[in-house]
Amino acid sequence: MTADPAPLRPPLRADELAALPGWAVEVVAASPSTNADLAARARAGAPARTVLAAEHQTAGRGRVDRVFVTPDRAALTFSVLLRPGAPAAAWPWLPLLAGIAVRRGVARRHPGLRVGLKWPNDVLVAADGPPSGKVCGILAERVESADGPAAVLGIGLNVSTTRAELPVPTAESLATAGVPAGELDRTALLVAVLDELDRGLERWEAGDLTGLRADYTSVCDTVGRAVRVELPQDRTLHGTAVDVDPGGGLVVEGPGGRTVVGAGDVVHVRRADA
Repeated sequence: MTADPAPLRPPLRADELAALPGWAVEVVAASPSTNADLAARARAGAPARTVLAAEHQTAGRGRVDRVFVTPDRAALTFSVLLRPGAPAAAWPWLPLLAGIAVRRGVARRHPGLRVGLKWPNDVLVAADGPPSGKVCGILAERVESADGPAAVLGIGLNVSTTRAELPVPTAESLATAGVPAGELDRTALLVAVLDELDRGLERWEAGDLTGLRADYTSVCDTVGRAVRVELPQDRTLHGTAVDVDPGGGLVVEGPGGRTVVGAGDVVHVRRADA
């Protein structure tokens, strides 16, 4: 088997992003972790809607403290700083809202691609058939600062990453999912995602959790599937995902009744009606 050819990887267009209305976007050549760097800036007083994007991330962090490296200019790795005015009870919706924004941004830029969302915010893609390859992960963190609590949303989206560069066999990139190299534009994709995030945040800040819940449930591929959920303390839950509750938790119907899952790795087994 021959190796994937090295793709062309132009840099992010920093001047275009810096001029984006409503956001303060900075592009850096490299960062160990854009989330860690932006969290430090939040503690130092950085304003809301600051965005830090890195061309190369050397020690990115995912859920359960997983560490990953992104090849230079192969992915869209960025973090967004928010200083929400919404009540604390609404904060669990932030990572789900970010998942919707990425899903919609990718679908908007690449309408021929099948794009799905696995609870809580893994974005899945496929050239055809059900979306199953993870193309994007999202990590939300709360940061305490002298200016009050802040939220940092870290987003890592594989764009031109080759099959050999992907960290695990279940991962995918837009390129490996079949998007032609000439259509891969990380700058335009970041603009689309921030635009969709802006729309979602406006509704979230206005308190429209009912509408956001309906939107999320309608696009979440997990709802309606038989699932296996890896829970903390080495526990496993088997059942059918039947809903997302008002707090953003996944409702799983299992042998012992319904359980609301607030955190855990979800594995899609099959459609419940298959």
